[in-house]
Amino acid sequence: MKSGTVALVGKPNVGKSTLINTIIGEKIAIVSDKPQTTRNRIGGILTTGEGQIVFYDTPGIHKPLHGLGQYILKVATSSLAGSDLLLVIVDPTDGLRESDRLVANHVNQSRIPVFLAINKIDEYKNERLIQDFKAKAEELFENVRKTFLISAKSGDGVKEIIEDVFDFLPEGKMLFPEDLITDRSSRFMASEVIREKVLQNTRQEIPHSVGVVVREFKDEGSILKIRADVIVERSSQKPIILGKGGSMIKTIGTEARTDLEYIFDQKVFLDLFVKVREKWRDNDSFIQEFTNLRDELQ
Repeated sequence: MKSGTVALVGKPNVGKSTLINTIIGEKIAIVSDKPQTTRNRIGGILTTGEGQIVFYDTPGIHKPLHGLGQYILKVATSSLAGSDLLLVIVDPTDGLRESDRLVANHVNQSRIPVFLAINKIDEYKNERLIQDFKAKAEELFENVRKTFLISAKSGDGVKEIIEDVFDFLPEGKMLFPEDLITDRSSRFMASEVIREKVLQNTRQEIPHSVGVVVREFKDEGSILKIRADVIVERSSQKPIILGKGGSMIKTIGTEARTDLEYIFDQKVFLDLFVKVREKWRDNDSFIQEFTNLRDELQ
């Protein structure tokens, strides 16, 4: 049996969460077109006849602008330590930018072996330009053992990554029971699904200043009762989340409940409240409470 850990690393919005969902075959990480959607390290557990790989979806490495950003950067960079392998993801449609160089600085300093995944190749048709980009990316990142051309969305090239990761990893016992697909709790998954629906349905000004905290998570057998607070930073943001006559919060709740019923395979009663906590992203205690980061860096 092979076993080990692989950290997915890259700048924000490069496709890490989409890739880990494709690898595991289930939705364990929320996906949005908004940058810096991922705030926590989320483990996706792949168990096969060959062994077990724990793929960690990590926040995008970036320059922090506030207290929350500093916490998220610590989560991202600390996730590298102790990994057997780094799966670094880059995006040729965006080119290699200063943000990729920031990622490379952390990756190269870690001295951990690297698999390089060039994502979104289905959106980039020019073969010569892909090869030029590949050469530049391999020069930027040190210790690259192999490079893959993939599409996280369609799954192209993902099977090859899994096969080569198993070849690379050492023999060892499974790190988790074979029936688990994530190391995250049900409460955490519920809060992330709710936040995803906020991100997908609201304006650009809302996403980074939204937090979700699950106040009640009670399985009553025939129904799962979830009560959660959606936290915003300014009073002017609350009406946006609520919508006219409560239309937006109803849409968010309906979409979240649909996903939660699929994930937990039972009827869900979801009750959402919108609350304002001024400048919560610069308050350490609020950051830990509203983003599930309380134990993240312990």
